[in-house]
Amino acid sequence: MTKAQISDILNFISKLTFTRLNNLRKLVSSFYYSRYLGEVKHNGKPFSISIEPTTTCNLRCPECPSGLRAFSRPTGNLNPDFFKKTIDEIHKELLYLIFYFQGEPYINPDFLDMVKYANEKKLYTITSTNAHFLTDENAKKTVESGLDRLIISLDGTTQEVYESYRRGGNIDKVLEGAKNIVKWKKKLNSSKPYLLFQFLVVKPNEHQIEEVKKIAKDIGVDKVLFKSAQIYDYKNGNSLIPTIDKYSRYRKKQDGTYEIKNKLAKSCWKMWHSNVVTWDGKLVPCCFDKDAKFVLGDLKKDSFYDIWDSRKYYGFRKAISKGREKIDMCKNCTEGTTVWL
Repeated sequence: MTKAQISDILNFISKLTFTRLNNLRKLVSSFYYSRYLGEVKHNGKPFSISIEPTTTCNLRCPECPSGLRAFSRPTGNLNPDFFKKTIDEIHKELLYLIFYFQGEPYINPDFLDMVKYANEKKLYTITSTNAHFLTDENAKKTVESGLDRLIISLDGTTQEVYESYRRGGNIDKVLEGAKNIVKWKKKLNSSKPYLLFQFLVVKPNEHQIEEVKKIAKDIGVDKVLFKSAQIYDYKNGNSLIPTIDKYSRYRKKQDGTYEIKNKLAKSCWKMWHSNVVTWDGKLVPCCFDKDAKFVLGDLKKDSFYDIWDSRKYYGFRKAISKGREKIDMCKNCTEGTTVWL
């Protein structure tokens, strides 16, 4: 374990309180009760949520609704006053705050102010970025905001390969943004944010896996995370499906078509401990509901906990437990029964 990893773990532990730990106990116990007894029971408040800073993105990635400009729902930026109101309601039990869903977070001009506010509430904050807006000034503000974890998408080590997926992107800007973060962490003597490169493994870039590790080490990035790609149109094959089985969510059948490798779990931990808030205040069950088709409530009309404990939310948890295969957004999901934090 590296020094940076230890520091990140200690930072996370420092945010744990009796209230948050007790809340987690309630969530875990009710989840396993429901899983093993087949009767939906839910205790506790959300331990982790994702909040969407914006739906807008500067890139045009082919498997992303933001990149494809393909939303059927409204688009826009998260309002900081609404954000603060929501956090004020739920921060005592909440621990993880994931500052992304769709879109590029740094496009929202109030993004880092909201991160700072969450940090003041002692929440563990995470965001994911394509790093095109990590100028020297923004890198400094990012470190000063108290952001705990920063994931930079780097899906190639050369411009040609990188832009084959991150269309419209410039790899030099990405690398410069990472360098800016490392520089300001050193200048401000800060161990935060814990900095990761996320490498979405697809067929065009799978030969660059070792190279991205070297680049990360040279820059001073704390870790490289390799992620399998969710592909919407996979049944008849897709040019993005990697040949390295370890990094593919799909396998080829004898008839030449493809299927998802993982067996769809009957229960889902996410339905017990987390959810997603869209930029305009809609509460949806998880990050696979990219177009907000399963809206469980509107935070502009009702309180967070009224929605969280509502009959409608209970009904959705029950539907998930009875048959995830009947719910479209679940079919391409790699999440399941494991409790993870």
